[in-house]
Amino acid sequence: MHHLKIFIELTRLNKPIGFMLLFWPCAWGLALANSINKNPILFYHYLILFFLGSILMRSAGCIFNDIVDKDYDKKVLRTKNRPIASGKISVYQSLVYVIILCLVAFFILIQFNVLTIILGLSSMFLAFSYPFMKRITYWPQLFLGITFNWGIIMASAAMNNAVPTEIIILYLSAIFWTLGYDTIYGAQDMSEDEIIGLKSTSIKFKKNMKLFLSITYFITISLVLFLLYDQLGLNTTTAFLSVFILSLIYQIINFRERKTKNYLQLFKFNNFSGLLLFLTIINTN
Repeated sequence: MHHLKIFIELTRLNKPIGFMLLFWPCAWGLALANSINKNPILFYHYLILFFLGSILMRSAGCIFNDIVDKDYDKKVLRTKNRPIASGKISVYQSLVYVIILCLVAFFILIQFNVLTIILGLSSMFLAFSYPFMKRITYWPQLFLGITFNWGIIMASAAMNNAVPTEIIILYLSAIFWTLGYDTIYGAQDMSEDEIIGLKSTSIKFKKNMKLFLSITYFITISLVLFLLYDQLGLNTTTAFLSVFILSLIYQIINFRERKTKNYLQLFKFNNFSGLLLFLTIINTN
């Protein structure tokens, strides 16, 4: 039980917001692809596989991130008790877990077509490069957006063996969504990150963070509206779309600078936003 507890802490399985934020873009991509070429049985089958894949890859990514950041994590109050940083588990044991999780994820990946497998393998470079971005750029959140939403591209490839313009627009909207919510998340550690030399959009825009958040979410909303009305030709506004937009506006209005608890609450609220956009796209079918 002790080792199980450490594994759960290591993979953040006790904090499902992480793998849900990875899963929602996959679900959006599947729903949009299914609206283009309807295949409900395949859609639900792939929805389960992408959900499992999201859990596995998020877990592997968390462990790898903690290995790379172990010396930094020791210096930050929020992360100093993580299993690797606190010495509860060795780097070697942690790497074994990463390999096992990736192998299981690969078994899921090979259930798809060749294009999806190629896209999935290419995402590994993105996933394992991300932890180093905060050392070299103030835009690691942008890199996370590119990485975390890759499932949209994969989902379209899996359903239709193609990546049409509509999917690219959805992918771009998701990147700006991630850029916003991860800037909120990164704000928790701004003061300590500055001291130890790590970078983020939270630090870069710390004097205008609410404005930056407003811009990123405005772009997300604009792209989603363009996708639904210009590309898909919807004539009515669904209730889910309206509430999705309001959920992003809610975060902007309630953003409180220098309030760590507020940052975490708003970050977690994006699980609700992700569900709402999924329901919006489903109801366009």
